[in-house]
Amino acid sequence: MASVQQNGQRFGITEPISLGGPTEIDVVKTRELEQYLQDVGLYESKEEAVRREEVLGRLDQIVKTWIKTISRAKGLNDQLLHEANAKIFTFGSYRLGVHGPGADIDTLCVGPRHATREGDFFGELQRMLSEMPEVTELHPVPDAHVPLMGFKLNGVSIDLLYAQLPLWVIPEDLDISQDSILQNADEQTVRSLNGCRVTDQILRLVPNIQHFRTTLRCMRFWAKRRGVYSNVSGFLGGINWALLVARICQLYPNALPNMLASRFFRVYTQWRWPNPVLLCSMDEGSLGLQVWDPRRNPKDRLHIMPIITPAYPCMNSSYNVSASTLRIMTGEFQRGKDICEAMETNKADWDTLFEPFAFFEAYKNYLQIDIAAANVDDLRKWKGWVESRLRQLTLKIERHTYNMLQCHPHPHDFQDASRPLNCSYFMGLQRKQGVPAAEGEQFDIRRTVEEFKHTVHGYILWIPGMEINVSHIKRRSLPSFVFPGGIRPSHATKGTWDSKRRSEHRISSSNATASISEMSSESKAGSNSPGDGKKRKWGDDETLTDQLRNVKHVAESVPVENCEGGSPDPSVGSICSSPTKDYCTNGKSDPIMKDPPENVVVFRKDPPESFPIEKILTPPQAPSQETEELEDSFDFGNQVIQQISNKDAAPAATATIPPLEATTLNGSPFSKEAVEELEVLPMRQPEVTHRDSVQQRKPIIKLNFTSLGKTNGK
Repeated sequence: MASVQQNGQRFGITEPISLGGPTEIDVVKTRELEQYLQDVGLYESKEEAVRREEVLGRLDQIVKTWIKTISRAKGLNDQLLHEANAKIFTFGSYRLGVHGPGADIDTLCVGPRHATREGDFFGELQRMLSEMPEVTELHPVPDAHVPLMGFKLNGVSIDLLYAQLPLWVIPEDLDISQDSILQNADEQTVRSLNGCRVTDQILRLVPNIQHFRTTLRCMRFWAKRRGVYSNVSGFLGGINWALLVARICQLYPNALPNMLASRFFRVYTQWRWPNPVLLCSMDEGSLGLQVWDPRRNPKDRLHIMPIITPAYPCMNSSYNVSASTLRIMTGEFQRGKDICEAMETNKADWDTLFEPFAFFEAYKNYLQIDIAAANVDDLRKWKGWVESRLRQLTLKIERHTYNMLQCHPHPHDFQDASRPLNCSYFMGLQRKQGVPAAEGEQFDIRRTVEEFKHTVHGYILWIPGMEINVSHIKRRSLPSFVFPGGIRPSHATKGTWDSKRRSEHRISSSNATASISEMSSESKAGSNSPGDGKKRKWGDDETLTDQLRNVKHVAESVPVENCEGGSPDPSVGSICSSPTKDYCTNGKSDPIMKDPPENVVVFRKDPPESFPIEKILTPPQAPSQETEELEDSFDFGNQVIQQISNKDAAPAATATIPPLEATTLNGSPFSKEAVEELEVLPMRQPEVTHRDSVQQRKPIIKLNFTSLGKTNGK
């Protein structure tokens, strides 16, 4: 496999895109970028750096004392007692050299075989730490996917993991980069070691560590400002951004950070996901540990934005990304690309690139998730659990609305100063872009919310007082504590890059709507001719347009119980859960609810006249009896596109069938995330209905999706 070779060191799995060096402009721009990052406070002071080193030295002394204590208590002989040792390693942002002031230090304690995780690490060491006056905010999490202890040592935040190696003595010069270190290690130890091994491997695989660090600082700051820095919310975390930046450094090995930042957006705007990002070839190893391989592991095929770790066993570090968060990040990559191109002509600057995303101005509808607990300790536990489950709410909403209702989770929580034992999370809601909107369209996600709440209340450490409430609110009803200083702005932000683009989008949309309306008027005027009337005739007394308008409107809304009484709050509009089939009537086109109640998510927009399909039918999730009539071909979506684009198709047909979105690699028009738990039933064959006196025309295509399971078998 071709690789970059520079000074005897190989980088990457492909040839670089460019070996070009920096220009004078790049040198100037890079200095401006470095100064900008300094000015916004991304670098710690020398005093703080020294204090961190002292804290790490003190932590190393503590674990060495701990290992001596438990070795003596377990009756080891004098030689083993004398050689007993434990060693501290760092990883994450601190090890990469991109940490900022006040950031925590990710640390790993490596101990011998007789120092157990449950009894000794979370037993004796935890007791020792709790008795030390310099240790505060001790918080053990033994049941986490990667067990750890969080605490502050002399004011510095520490996350401490533990790896128990099958060795009697831990040498001071232990090299954990060797794959043999994983032999006979338990799963939790392998996961704990993986952080250090991946971090060290990244630093080995980049051509210039200093340029990598500056660029990574830039991209981390940008991601936080734009609201896409959060692994738990379905975006990307620190290790993900490090891997993406490292790959750009490999593709442009001689570029300065200014050019690397620009090329970051250019490359990932054009990246064809789910093609994986790899820093090196994947080694299957000889220890039998499972590595990421979609050819062998069906679950790996569901990952839509794979970013693969370079250390054995290679894993996908971005499995939390969903179709919704990928769409948001792709849009941000495009925005970054546009701004970097504008910077080349001095039409934008670094301030423009790092403009914070105005989350609470971007949407008209939001979900508010409120949680509460009886005391601070319970709230911390409850908060951590709920945060880990919020991604499931996003996935369920999009799946149950067939991706027609899209969610944008805010990566951080908000707290009302007047309610210290409560905190809130928010999700922006919007109708799927690019599909004609229906007047008063409603989405019912009550059942989805109830399922989510039921899942959350399954927390193994749940105790009375831990509460959760989910409600739908309008932008005008957002609580004041979500705004800076607790003051609601009197008007929307103006003069920013985003506000200008929104204005341009509204103008272009208005022009497009006017153009479509004009075309529709001309079409209506032309349809008065006898010949044209024959072409448009469908039934005895209905046109094709009238037939399509008789599609059932499915009302879908949002109820959420209040904390008190359990009844919906009409003042905010909550999220309901009645099944979709309750709104369906046999052959009737009018929804049951003429006037939507206040507890419904309603999107108001006048649909263009040329798109008479005002609502895409969302049938109930129960299996349909019509499946016997359905075609068993999963490539039917491509046939639909061909029929719509056929130049011989009648004008009316092409005007009334909205365009389908691009299919995925396996031919499904659904996202890979939707394939995870649902099943796609084969679609019905299109029926061609025509009369002898009427010119034959393309068929109406009826799409009926109920579940998605046969996709995995295709």
